[in-house]
Amino acid sequence: MSTLSISRTLPLDDAWDVIVVGGGPAGVTAAAAAAREGARTLLLEATGCLGGMGTSGLVPAWMTFGDREKMIVRGYAGRVFAESCATVANSKPEECWGPIDPEGLKRIYDDLVTEAGATVRFNTMYAGAETDGAGTVTSILAASKAGLTAFRAPVYVDATGDGDIAVAAGAAFEQGDARTGEIMPVTLCFILANVDAYGYLYGKPMWPHVIQDILDSGEFPAIPDGHFCNNLIGPNTVGFNAGHMWEVDNTDPVAVSQAMMQGRKIAKAFRDALAKFHPTAFANAYLASTAALIGARETRRIVGDYVLTMEDFFARRTFTDDICRNAYPIDIHTAKNEVEESRAGKLDVMARYEHFKPGESHGIPYRSLTPKGVRNVLVAGRAVSCDRPVQAAIRVMSVCLGMGEAAGLAAALAARADGDVHAIDTARLRARLLEEGAYLPEAVAAGK
Repeated sequence: MSTLSISRTLPLDDAWDVIVVGGGPAGVTAAAAAAREGARTLLLEATGCLGGMGTSGLVPAWMTFGDREKMIVRGYAGRVFAESCATVANSKPEECWGPIDPEGLKRIYDDLVTEAGATVRFNTMYAGAETDGAGTVTSILAASKAGLTAFRAPVYVDATGDGDIAVAAGAAFEQGDARTGEIMPVTLCFILANVDAYGYLYGKPMWPHVIQDILDSGEFPAIPDGHFCNNLIGPNTVGFNAGHMWEVDNTDPVAVSQAMMQGRKIAKAFRDALAKFHPTAFANAYLASTAALIGARETRRIVGDYVLTMEDFFARRTFTDDICRNAYPIDIHTAKNEVEESRAGKLDVMARYEHFKPGESHGIPYRSLTPKGVRNVLVAGRAVSCDRPVQAAIRVMSVCLGMGEAAGLAAALAARADGDVHAIDTARLRARLLEEGAYLPEAVAAGK
């Protein structure tokens, strides 16, 4: 690709203490937490709603907020989960799990950020960063109907999911499998409506029976494999996180564009296959919606002041600077070379690694949110500093909510000082998180 040098003067909006880029779960709680601390906070979101994969992405259910004994991802995350459960009749808050009504969740997130005092700009896409060449972001660029605008604040929270700002500022990163470079497949979620809910709940089991019948028939080659998560998200309405697409990098707009079109074909194939192989529930179902966002499970992992390792994960380690907890298992989805084994029903990806026992969890240290060598940027969400298998556990929306609240609070603390996110008092950060309801056990001798 050739290059073009353009010189122009841009409007500059520098009325902010903290700017959060990306309005997914991590970005929402980051913006709310920063504003709650009194920071003038701006949240930039590329789409027309907050919530990312739980709203625009149509992911039909939360992964766990608990450790099978108690809720461990609390604070703002606990509020979001409780209010989300109240919008769906078949939620199971006692199990720290529940399906998602995406429209209800949009309103929950709107209220969360506006009540805290943050300002939101929808349909505003991050377009680059300016730096001083020594690890400090001096401004960011964003595109909207108003054109290209520069924004400036002492501190930025990178909640893009891909570490876009941190990388632009010079942060090192890793991506994919260390040997092959392969990243997990993506999924385009979708919703089927006019489902017979009784037939869905009490008829032939969806997993493994229905999906295996579909795959064994060979009649629907567009359905790639046995990935087949589904949940009743409303009256006679089922949300699906089903099917995989490989070799799609969320930082590559060409690959994502092609995957969006392929994903819509996969969704239609699922509807037709279910109408044939599970007519009791789906004979009259129709494809009501496909997601506006591709479901990307991994891209970049920023190299931070601390890399959270598999050793930490399996040691159930608690750190002196823990900012949230996780008990969700390592969930690395089917690789491309595992497709045939998956279609034959011989692969259980959730059995690759040991699962925690009830009551067990591990901590996520603040140092995993601070990009090494970048002074005034925090990363929150799936791009934080960790090993690839650990990323496959902490990438889920519940944990992102917890990481985001900590990042926003830390950003506000840094903005009051000199903007250095590496220099904040983590004891003070943890004390504020505890005041807001976080679950943060004290580190013992095994901690770091």
